[in-house]
Amino acid sequence: MEAVPPRARVYVACVVLGALCCLLPLPNPRASWWAVLLLAVLYGVCERVGARWRFAGTFYPVLLAGAFLLSPPAAALVALPGALLSPVEQRPRLLRRLWRSAQLVVAVWAAARVHRALGGRDAVDAADFPYALAPAGAAVLTFCLVLTVLDGGILAFAEKVPARRAWRGLFVRSLPPGVVHGLAGLMMAVLWRSRYGPVAALLVLLPMCVSWWVFAQYHRERTAHQATIRALVQAVDIKDGYTRGHSERVGQASMMIARELGMDEGRVEVLRFAGILHDVGKLGVPTRLLRKDGPLTAEERRVIELHPEYGHEMVRGISFLGEARAAVLHHHERLDGSGYPYGLAGAQIPESARVVAVADAFDAMTSTRAYRRARPVAVALEELERCAGAQFDPVMVRALVGALRRYGWHPAVTADGVPSPCPAPPHSPPSSRAGGHPNSVGRRAP
Repeated sequence: MEAVPPRARVYVACVVLGALCCLLPLPNPRASWWAVLLLAVLYGVCERVGARWRFAGTFYPVLLAGAFLLSPPAAALVALPGALLSPVEQRPRLLRRLWRSAQLVVAVWAAARVHRALGGRDAVDAADFPYALAPAGAAVLTFCLVLTVLDGGILAFAEKVPARRAWRGLFVRSLPPGVVHGLAGLMMAVLWRSRYGPVAALLVLLPMCVSWWVFAQYHRERTAHQATIRALVQAVDIKDGYTRGHSERVGQASMMIARELGMDEGRVEVLRFAGILHDVGKLGVPTRLLRKDGPLTAEERRVIELHPEYGHEMVRGISFLGEARAAVLHHHERLDGSGYPYGLAGAQIPESARVVAVADAFDAMTSTRAYRRARPVAVALEELERCAGAQFDPVMVRALVGALRRYGWHPAVTADGVPSPCPAPPHSPPSSRAGGHPNSVGRRAP
């Protein structure tokens, strides 16, 4: 959003004006200002701590507690100082701060209005927990819905995401954390109104802070692992320039197949890593073979066919990769048992390897290389379907076809700078570099 389109600036300006309207009339000084000030300071501190943990935007319990305790304008005011002063890394910083502040002000104001309209304030004052849950739940749903609507709008106007995709999945993804934050905010509000007062309410945040810190540590560790993976892939791309970008695209195609098969998001992510890392073993293959012009000798082919085993050795110690390690080792096996390195057949081949094999072949056929042009997607898919049952798992082929029909194919730029078209499938092994595909034992095995 560095070069912000004019329509996005207009959109942000409209949301900012709406936020200013939400702040009127100002809260009663004697009734609310001390509570607004305390909650605003607490939220600002939490935002700072969250930013330091690289976990910004996670302290919604304070905002929701304000929505349960205060009038809508007062509750909206709680979000303003912390959002305006929160760290922003990307430019334009001022516009981003204004956007974030206005978005939160509108969302908290709407949540407070719904909560008050359903009688939630009286339930909180009376600590009537069963009854207090309904208005609090409605307020949390409103909070998530407003954030979803505004986030989708900024995606459509600033990031130019198509309208049919801008809001897809945003609300569903916001609900689980919203429910947790809402419950914490409700506990804070009830304790605040109890005889124990605000100090007891603040204690609710302690276990949440501990859990956020633990998750932040996990997130940092995972980020470090991903950086290691990316460095390995970049090393492969440098060594074998013909396949630059191939690993990322295979990861993308593997992820599409996994989602089409209905796998959970954890497995989808693992299979993306499997696709990205499938050729990391090429780091152990002499560069002269990877860049050789013309056909390979039988001995040279045998050396290249060792790259799955080299790759498996490299990633064997990365525990979080899980079944991706098996995919690195077995992605050149064939269903009829004629593949390598071990000649596994049928169900002996791990499911993750069967997914990556189809994704690998698909990208190889549909990418423009220095020694041949890309095949059209339709032709590639016909070839994949023709080889299904002998070379590829028919289930994985059908999943890829379904995913492509549903979402299309938008790969990255290939090594020679020509955008590669949609994906396609593999066929018979070539004898030279003129028509290679990833599961063959010919010139190269991308």
